[in-house]
Amino acid sequence: MSTTQAPQIGQIVKVNRGIGSGMYAVIINVVDQRFVWIADGCKRKFDKPKKKNLLHLELLPVISSYVRESLLETGRVTNGKLRDLLMKYANNSQLEAQEKGE
Repeated sequence: MSTTQAPQIGQIVKVNRGIGSGMYAVIINVVDQRFVWIADGCKRKFDKPKKKNLLHLELLPVISSYVRESLLETGRVTNGKLRDLLMKYANNSQLEAQEKGE
């Protein structure tokens, strides 16, 4: 498995299967090569993350250094920071799509 395909703490993912299909979330813990824990700060709070199979997720090339450092140092991150990160990512994605004419 190459480093670009390995899930990392703080990485933004898009859920492709399941109830939350189409939603974005952040990896808050890597269980093994197959499973991760994700949270979005809204529906899935940090204290009640969702365990997801990597086959059901699209790993995006965005890793939040703030979320990563916070989780590695304190073991926690606020739900507000998760929401803020995902909102900024969604807004940037929409702007890029508009610029490309999609």
